[in-house]
Amino acid sequence: MTIDAADRGLLLSDGLFETLLWSGGELAAFEAHAARLTRGCAALGLPAPDFDRLRGAAVDAVARAGLSATRAAVRLTWTAGIGGRGLDRPADLTPRLIASAAPSPRPTGAARLRTVGIRRNEGSPASRLKTLAYLDNVLARRSARAMGADEALMLNNRGEIAGGAAANVFWFEGDVLVTPALDCGVLDGIVRNAVIERARGVGIEVRQVRAARDRLERASGLFLTNSLIGPRPVETLDGVAVRPHPGLDTLLALSFPEVGIGPPPALR
Repeated sequence: MTIDAADRGLLLSDGLFETLLWSGGELAAFEAHAARLTRGCAALGLPAPDFDRLRGAAVDAVARAGLSATRAAVRLTWTAGIGGRGLDRPADLTPRLIASAAPSPRPTGAARLRTVGIRRNEGSPASRLKTLAYLDNVLARRSARAMGADEALMLNNRGEIAGGAAANVFWFEGDVLVTPALDCGVLDGIVRNAVIERARGVGIEVRQVRAARDRLERASGLFLTNSLIGPRPVETLDGVAVRPHPGLDTLLALSFPEVGIGPPPALR
């Protein structure tokens, strides 16, 4: 696979991507991922790809990588293609689809989380979309790794909790499950939505809030979600042990077949 040196995705991060889980011989939550990509295209003014084309490219990528019988991460990248000088797009766009697959074993331990100084820009449309402009996320993860953590906790410019570098964040306050609201600069996560729906289905109240970092000092049962890890508990935040919560145990015992996630291996 080659990429034109003039591709706007390469030069200007002009495009979107989705990362899907391949598990059990199929793509998990394909329709939800394809629909989110379509919504992102509308926000960025890009033509949207056909769902059948996306599915075919994803399945082909898994086969090419020899991963059909294993658990894999499938990345679908949709760029604005080539053309136009500088920032201006050409009148007639010819977007490019790039698909790749790589092994993706599920984590077998709880995560260590560190608050980093790199902020989410809640005022930018890109903060709520899976655009190709992920450098802030890259730097946030790098900063967290340098402090011995697995994932970064990112705040927004108002000092509110936004999420991980590549994950949504949840925690419990009493018997209420809490997660940052989308207007905090939060990605509308596929597993985030599944967890909210399933939690309500088992009688757990869920609130989407604007919350400062110090609110986590009183929290328990902190966990992360994305399409590859499912719900993953956090064992420490900034080096301090996270208090357990029985509601998290309830959620971890559930399967999320709509996103291809079963109960996790022993995480505690």
